[in-house]
Amino acid sequence: MFNFLFETFRLGVKNLRLHKLRSLLTALGIIFGVAAVIIMVAIGEGAKREAMKQVEQLGARNIVIRSTRPPESQHASQRTSRVLDYGIKRADLERIKTLPHLLTVVPFRDTEQKVVVGDIKAFANAVGTVPDAITVINLQLSEGRFINQVDCDNLAPVCVLGHLVARQLFPYENALGEQVLVGTSGRGSILCTVIGVLEPTGLRVGSEGAAMVQLDPDKTLYFPLPVARAAFGDTNVTFSAGSNERKQIELSEIWLQADRVENVERVASIAENTMKIGHGERVDFEVKAPIQILRAAERQARMFNFILGGIASFALVVGGIGIMNIMLASVTERTREIGIRRALGAKRRHITLQFLIETTVISLTGGLIGIVGGWSIAELLPRVVRYFSHQHYPTAVTSWSVIGSFLVSILIGIGFGLYPAIVAARMNPIDALRHE
Repeated sequence: MFNFLFETFRLGVKNLRLHKLRSLLTALGIIFGVAAVIIMVAIGEGAKREAMKQVEQLGARNIVIRSTRPPESQHASQRTSRVLDYGIKRADLERIKTLPHLLTVVPFRDTEQKVVVGDIKAFANAVGTVPDAITVINLQLSEGRFINQVDCDNLAPVCVLGHLVARQLFPYENALGEQVLVGTSGRGSILCTVIGVLEPTGLRVGSEGAAMVQLDPDKTLYFPLPVARAAFGDTNVTFSAGSNERKQIELSEIWLQADRVENVERVASIAENTMKIGHGERVDFEVKAPIQILRAAERQARMFNFILGGIASFALVVGGIGIMNIMLASVTERTREIGIRRALGAKRRHITLQFLIETTVISLTGGLIGIVGGWSIAELLPRVVRYFSHQHYPTAVTSWSVIGSFLVSILIGIGFGLYPAIVAARMNPIDALRHE
């Protein structure tokens, strides 16, 4: 039996080698289909893993409550002098601290003040916060230390610089121990001593993670929250040509850290309801959780894989139809050969097996070439995109897409090759011998 199978396989391969170009063209549908499945799934999986990295950076157990500017009427927006009072209050912070399943609550206050050293002005946010911020936002120190409770209790004028802020203000020297002016002379300012510099966070500009963190840690100067309140109060004043605006904002953000990942969405919902107690119908805050990035990415990846996987599967089906078409033509060409084999004692199952082996070899070879091609393109795609557009476009080849597409290609070969094989096996030997 083994010898028979080996000989049949060898004969099938020999017949395919007699028509190399036709065999290759027949396998193209399978090659493109398998490659397309691998590439499309790799793109979706890459987006998902990128989202997971962002969630790890922002903290999977974190929740962000942020002050947002409420919509204004057209009449109010045209006033030359306005006073706006909105956002998170300290009373909201006290209520939030009583919520269950919370480990840490960290308030932030964006003072919207200038950050200056001599004649150099940094494009930075001057943010007051508390010591726990470094663990909740997952910040890493490059040198020095972060603010501590003693700094807050003693109203110490110290600060920690984000990576980009340090590069802007001190491009050629070490920032530790240097003085940074926060604010504007004449309108209130404070001279802070640099006690630490942060590592770059790695948040990609334009990503959902960067959008969620409005106060980009790389572009932020952190100093004690009590110092921020003592120096600048709760009012941010903006002057423009012929008008001024005063914004009364007690806290810009509150970051919450849940005790478990499973409780994040539940705590976020409770926090949103708690915030509504002091705000009613007024929409001047928002609640977000970094884990929602992962949830959205997973949904997007599933939909992306389903749609593009379906499109790629059509390519496999088209490839199968091509195999059937060529094999039907091959049956017609080899009618006399089939008749001779039947006359010499070959049974129907032998003829069927011979044609099935040929179609399986075509689909098997096409599947292997498709895997190599698809894998190679998926690996090269990020480099090509980075070369032409300087953007990060990750891909990740998954084992299930490789194995699944390969198995499907084999099944396509068998399924679409079965009908031509049966047609060949059911030929009348006498009619086949008479065929010219």
